[in-house]
Order: sequence, then structure tokens, then C-alpha cells
Amino acid sequence: MQFQQLQYFVAVAETRHFTRASELVHVAQPSLSQQIKALERELGADLFLRARGNITLTDAGEALLPLARRILADTDTARLEVQELVQLRRGRVRLGATPSLCTGLLPDVLRAFHDRYPGIRLLVEEGGSHDLVRQLARGALDLALVVLPLPTPSPALTTVELLREDLVVVSSPDAPGPGEGRRTIRVADLEGERLVMFRHGYDLRELTVAACRAEGFEPDFAVEGGEMDAVLGFVRAGLGVAVVPRMVATGAGRGLRVTPLARPGLHRTIALAHRSDVAPPRAARELQRMLVER
Repeated sequence: MQFQQLQYFVAVAETRHFTRASELVHVAQPSLSQQIKALERELGADLFLRARGNITLTDAGEALLPLARRILADTDTARLEVQELVQLRRGRVRLGATPSLCTGLLPDVLRAFHDRYPGIRLLVEEGGSHDLVRQLARGALDLALVVLPLPTPSPALTTVELLREDLVVVSSPDAPGPGEGRRTIRVADLEGERLVMFRHGYDLRELTVAACRAEGFEPDFAVEGGEMDAVLGFVRAGLGVAVVPRMVATGAGRGLRVTPLARPGLHRTIALAHRSDVAPPRAARELQRMLVER
């Protein structure tokens, strides 16, 4: 049974005339008649009683007509659904990102994407790079913004570097400045400072601790275990200092002193990752393009 045969059958059933039906579906009348006969052979039953000037449905035709109309309607719906996805009128993007990137990089890009494609749902999952890589691998995310190098290199992922971002030290203006208030400080100057530290599994925690150990000391935590908003709040309250991305520090507003790190400083590389074996959906590819070209 072919879709075209059902289309011809419904046209004849509605016009009760083979010639008018052929004009309706833009096909030669002999071709339409042949397809109707082929359909009847397939079903093993006549669909029409044919008398000169009088075409009526048989019982089999009456039974088939509502089913054929439903199939044609569902086909039109399917075509519309696919066209809307192709034209980015509907769909979803599942994006993973570290919390600092949700605070700094993403808001402007997601606003631009939403303004251009308001019918696309954006589902954002926050997490550390290690967790995001796992979710990408099991198909729970379409794209993820991660920090390089990945905690566990994966040949199943494709990564595209987006930016290299400086890290800075933030502190409360009401407390003594780190490094005795100098305009720039070194990582070594953090020895003896009380640090507000992120939770385990957080990329910035691992980077900061590794940098301190490279300078020969263990960092002293005033409080630990927070996400980005909590860490910034603890710093504002004067509990200690924290090492955060410059983008986050710049967008955090008042209540923070920002002190750059002297060269060579600390940096992190942000990349956009997706599975190598599965092409991201069309909407995800468009968001990927906007992130790369931002």
C-alpha cells in the first residue's frame, strides 16, 4: 500500500468522479485508475461500485475512508513537524556548562539565540567538566562547555576551543587586600591568605590547589564546598579571598575587589564539546555556531 494510492482513493471518494479526482491530484486519469485498481488488488476487495455516472463506496471503501484520511492527516502533520525543526521553529538544545560559564559567558549568547529562535527550548545543565563529559558520553547532552584539558581525555568527544580566560583574585573591599594591597599579586602571595574554595569536582578548585602546590605550599581554606554564587557571597562577607575567572569577577557587580595575577598568571581554556560519533541536532549546531562566532 502506497501513500499516493491512499491520496488518489480519498480524492475519488470525495468527488465521486475519476476524472475530477485526477484533476484534483494533478495526475492523468488512466494513471489514477491504475493505482486505485492496484490498491484494490493489494487489499483483496473492491473499494468502489462503478456504474456509468455513478461512483459509490463499497463497504470496504467505507471502512477504509476514515483510516486513509487519518493517515494523510498524520503525514501532513509529520511533514510540518520536520519542516519546523529544519527551519528552527521548534526543538530543543541540551547544553551543559560549568557554573562559572553559566554566570559569565552564556547569558548574552543564550539571549541572542532565544531572540533568533524563540521556539527552541534551551535546557541547561550545570556541572563540573568531569560530570559533563560523562553526560555527553551517555547521550544526555547535545553540547557541553568544558575546561581543557579534560579530566579524562576521551577519543569519543570532539572539542573546539572557544577562549582562553585569565583568572583573578577577588576579595572584600572591607578587608585588607591580598598581597598587602599590591595592584597585582603572584600565586605565591596567596600563602597565608584564607581562601574561599569551591566544592570537590569543581574545575577552579583543582586548578587553584595545583597552582598553590606548584609554589610549594598547601592552600588554607576559610570555607569550602560552595558553587560560584556562594563563593562570591562568602568573599563579599569578608570570609576570605577566591580565585575566579575574570569574566565572572567583571560581571559580579559591586562588593568585590579584583586583583589581577602577575605574569605568567593563571588561565583556563574553555572548549565546546560534543560526541564524535553522533552529529548534534540542527538547533544545537546553530547554537554551536553562535558560541564559536560570538
